[in-house]
Amino acid sequence: MLEIHLYGKLRRFTDNEDPCRDSIISIPVEQGATIRKIVEQIGISHKELGSNIFLNGQYSTLTRKVKTGDRLGIFPDDMQLLYKWYFHKNGDDEHDDQG
Repeated sequence: MLEIHLYGKLRRFTDNEDPCRDSIISIPVEQGATIRKIVEQIGISHKELGSNIFLNGQYSTLTRKVKTGDRLGIFPDDMQLLYKWYFHKNGDDEHDDQG
């Protein structure tokens, strides 16, 4: 299973919209699935999706592959984090090598 943490207005895709509690969903992962595929599977519009996406705590692209046991954090377009300019965005090459 893939653990997905949703923030801000994306909380509505979970059964918990309370900002004082975690809004998490878990879904099965097909081999070779990317973050983009997971976002589409959840039903999140690309218009609502911010550039702040984290896979296992690493700032990541939509093309990065996910696997069972990973943790994905997704922020909406209206919750842009300022530190993104200081971190390298990890692509799928690095994650593919991890197994």
